[in-house]
Amino acid sequence: MRKKDLEIALQSVKGFESPDPALEQYMTPAYMAADVMFNAYRDGDIEGMKVVDLGCGTGMLSIGAALAGAGAVIGFDRSEDALRVARGNAEALGVDVEFRLADVSEVTEQADTVVMNPPFGCQRRNADRPFLDKAMELAECVYSIHMAETVGFVKEYCGRKGREIAYCRTYKYEMPHTFAFHTKMKKTVEVAVVKIR
Repeated sequence: MRKKDLEIALQSVKGFESPDPALEQYMTPAYMAADVMFNAYRDGDIEGMKVVDLGCGTGMLSIGAALAGAGAVIGFDRSEDALRVARGNAEALGVDVEFRLADVSEVTEQADTVVMNPPFGCQRRNADRPFLDKAMELAECVYSIHMAETVGFVKEYCGRKGREIAYCRTYKYEMPHTFAFHTKMKKTVEVAVVKIR
């Protein structure tokens, strides 16, 4: 598998039709998803593995995991609208991903690897904590996206749960003008992908 081919495929994944600001529904960019999935694939955390995507949205990471050779992929989200788009995206790309409607607190599906782009906590403080807790409960290996400025907290939080950050990679992420409270056409922020073991 080549990372460029993965990115090209993921560029066709459609985003949210009516994003919900309370759920911080921002689509993971294709270039970032491809890089995360390729690194996870190269580290032996995707191919042939059972992968769970918490807060899967329209399926960017779920579909990326399937394209990277995961044995089984299940995406969970509390938005039926997002899951409808995700199912269409998976069908259009010809991948087998199961999408289920559930709040993160209700998920009990064990996995080899969890991938997720949880809420950053911009609208509701500590919104990422239930996702971190659940991910560490479900799998030994977790790939999670956070605001770069919060990596110190994530490292400390995971450490208290007996986990460590195996690596961290930062990206520039252009957040498009999506909601009424956005004052700029786009804003560039630094996000970090952490691998938790």
